[in-house]
Amino acid sequence: MKVRYAIFALVLALAGIVRADSPYVLVLGIGQDAGVPQMGCESPFCREAWKNAEMRQMVSSIALVDPNSKSRWIFDATPDLPEQFELLKNTTGDRSNDITGIFLTHAHIGHYTGLMYLGRESMNTNGVKVFAMPRMKQMLEQNAPWSQLVTLKNILLQPLADKNQVRLNDHLTVEPFLVPHRDEFSETVGFRITSSNKTLVFIPDIDKWQKWPTALVDVVRAADYLLIDGTFYANGEIGRPMNEVPHPFVTETMSLLSGLPAKDRAKIFFIHFNHSNPLVQGDTKRIAEVRSKGFGIAAQGQRIGL
Repeated sequence: MKVRYAIFALVLALAGIVRADSPYVLVLGIGQDAGVPQMGCESPFCREAWKNAEMRQMVSSIALVDPNSKSRWIFDATPDLPEQFELLKNTTGDRSNDITGIFLTHAHIGHYTGLMYLGRESMNTNGVKVFAMPRMKQMLEQNAPWSQLVTLKNILLQPLADKNQVRLNDHLTVEPFLVPHRDEFSETVGFRITSSNKTLVFIPDIDKWQKWPTALVDVVRAADYLLIDGTFYANGEIGRPMNEVPHPFVTETMSLLSGLPAKDRAKIFFIHFNHSNPLVQGDTKRIAEVRSKGFGIAAQGQRIGL
């Protein structure tokens, strides 16, 4: 396992130097909605991970930090939000409880349920801006316990629209864009974060790339960095039909993008790993395979300069 963490630590140096005065993205977690390991899992990996805290991974989330304005936005409020907020505070050196805003991708458990910690039972925040698409916004407004956060003004819902930019300040914008996914309760979006110098695309959840009218190769060419769905490494990974959870396999994504130049493949970091994924289990052979093909693996605590 020491090899695994040495490899993950190497990622921190691969995304470019982060200048002290420049905005950056901080990876707060890399696991699938239920975390790594998952509740009830009795695989050898899970049993070992429950004993070894270093093997555990928090749920997929990122933060956008702007040192100049002392602002910090969180993308997806996960069940691990308390620990992730502590990581954010420690990284920024800002021990205040200020959260400039939260952007939500969709209404699956790993992506919004952390909002509960903003309520009166926990932080009891005052007017934290929560950016949400129309169905996501409606779901929060009309269903308990989320509606209480709205009523008590713990959160202030901010409407999003497909491909409509949100200007955060004079040098940062965020643009949501719809992606295909299991939209039982809300739409699903990815986000394009743009600074004065660079662009980062965040797509933690999507169904097969072929279902998306947008060509992934074009998205890669137009961005400087991408954090994209790496939930499953390959077919047959879990003990149920995988068409029930039709994420693009890491192997499929690497094959789809194999024709891109090395400089474009190097922009990509896989994230949102299921506990069954060998990349998060420390499988050195699979990790080396991803690296040899020019792709990256996101790591908790990774900083990407914008």
